Amino acid sequence: MSRRRIGFWYRLAAVIAKPPLVVLFKRDWRGMEHIPAVGGFITAVNHNSYLDPLSYGHFQYNTGRVPRFLAKAGLFRTPFIGMMLRGTGQIPVYRETTNAMDAFRAAVAAIERGECVAFYPEGTLTRDPDMWPMAGKTGAARVALMTKAPVIPVAQWGANLAMPPYAKENRFRLFPRKTLQAQAGPPVDLSRFYGLEPTPEVLREATEAIMAAVTRELEDLRGEKAPAELYDHREARAEQRRRAQGKGPT
Repeated sequence: MSRRRIGFWYRLAAVIAKPPLVVLFKRDWRGMEHIPAVGGFITAVNHNSYLDPLSYGHFQYNTGRVPRFLAKAGLFRTPFIGMMLRGTGQIPVYRETTNAMDAFRAAVAAIERGECVAFYPEGTLTRDPDMWPMAGKTGAARVALMTKAPVIPVAQWGANLAMPPYAKENRFRLFPRKTLQAQAGPPVDLSRFYGLEPTPEVLREATEAIMAAVTRELEDLRGEKAPAELYDHREARAEQRRRAQGKGPT
């Protein structure tokens, strides 16, 4: 199977986005040799800044294998942005509607065409107080087990220092000049799940394997050890409600 062409729209997006990224940031790209040269595959990427899709996209573009992101459907209705998303082949996600499965089918179809589909398995910006990855959702695992496509873990760091995810003041912190780091690792071994019925337990275990691989890459980038257990935002909110009701920790 030949390498997929980048195409006009992605090249146009690069012409618009890369110059300011090159001027404003330094780059530290690692592990590009783990990005498959041909064939469909999945990338699982941590998410810690509204800026990091551009940072990760820059890294991935430089490998010659551009990603197809899963993006909120509402963005496709935004003038110009919607045009660029459609032109570059991004995949709209319709949450809690009758079209909710369309993103899953589109992701599978893209992989079968030999493309890269990028997942943010956390589903949103990390709420971990120290910016480590959170527990993931099962979408990437579901697509991976159905297609048996390689899952490449990608960790990134630096965009969050320039654009902190929840800062109310001084949103952009461009100086001193930050370094956008990205590191891809070897494919996650999910072979033990192949052929199994995709039960919630199987999908959860496969997702945990994916998130563990992403976390290891981020540990390497940061030179630090992550917590033993990934932060679970839903459990944290439930615990806050219990405390607010005076029930104490469980």
